[in-house]
Amino acid sequence: MDKSSGQNNTASLLYPQIDPFDQRMIGVGDGHKIYVEQSGARDGVPVVVLHGGPGGGCSPAMRRYFDPSHYRVILFDQRGCGRSRPHASVEANTTRHLLRDIEQIRTLLGIDRWVVFGGSWGATLGVAYAQAYPDRVVHLVLRGVFLGSQAELAWFYGGGAGRFFPDLWARFTDPIPEDERDCLISAYHKRLFCGDPATETRYARSWSGWENALAAIETRGSGPGEGPGDYARAFARLENHYFINGCFFDHDGQLLADAPRMASVPGTIVQGRYDMICPPATAWALHKAWPRSTLHMVPMAGHALSEPGISAELVRVTNGLRAETMRDA
Repeated sequence: MDKSSGQNNTASLLYPQIDPFDQRMIGVGDGHKIYVEQSGARDGVPVVVLHGGPGGGCSPAMRRYFDPSHYRVILFDQRGCGRSRPHASVEANTTRHLLRDIEQIRTLLGIDRWVVFGGSWGATLGVAYAQAYPDRVVHLVLRGVFLGSQAELAWFYGGGAGRFFPDLWARFTDPIPEDERDCLISAYHKRLFCGDPATETRYARSWSGWENALAAIETRGSGPGEGPGDYARAFARLENHYFINGCFFDHDGQLLADAPRMASVPGTIVQGRYDMICPPATAWALHKAWPRSTLHMVPMAGHALSEPGISAELVRVTNGLRAETMRDA
């Protein structure tokens, strides 16, 4: 989940915009090439940023959460989205593929251990990565926690959030015939993968609009928030592909059940108190199952990375980690 972008009222909270010192496309197999960039300090403490979605792509604003004199900031577009190619492709695109890609990036860049920073779906991927490779993680920073469970999907696509925003929920459900509304993920899947680009884009705008309209408290309910058609199509197709397949976990609730695998990893969770996309109960459950975690509940904040309260807390966290990462990286 998650389309994250900078907002004017957030800009003053972040570090100044910087340009990458390295940009490349790397082949990761299965016909996929992914975009990877590095910015900040060439010899700094490495931090890898895992964007949301699946399918959200990285943005220049994501570089600004880290002190560029201390951190070596690595951003990449996951398979099928952003500048990665082929665009909007779900072939050979699973959680295991993405974890393998992260490891390939780490190895290619000559990094032993790094900070892992992810929000929404990026938090899902960050937790999965920390459970698979705990020795590679110096510190795990999570925002807007989503663990890919059926309960979370039922909340957002089964009418839970819709009870608070019935007008926006109607915009999401109205394009689907009434006899298919018992499973909206399946109904949208049929249309997002129908083979007709125009139809796919139309339904992708509706899918993306539902999520984007609820992301931030300041703009919540102000409109569908559809975004460009190409972005919406990749975002919707990839999200739907992952969600209809249970995020490719072995069983429902896998990440929470496997929390002991990351027991050695220190971490920080930043969660909006009024997150309607990824409600705080999930962040709380993960925090309780993860002994080395600290939870920061941000009042009057929703889901988006760009919310002022969320941005301020994340910068505070990454600044606070400078001494720790200097010792441990």
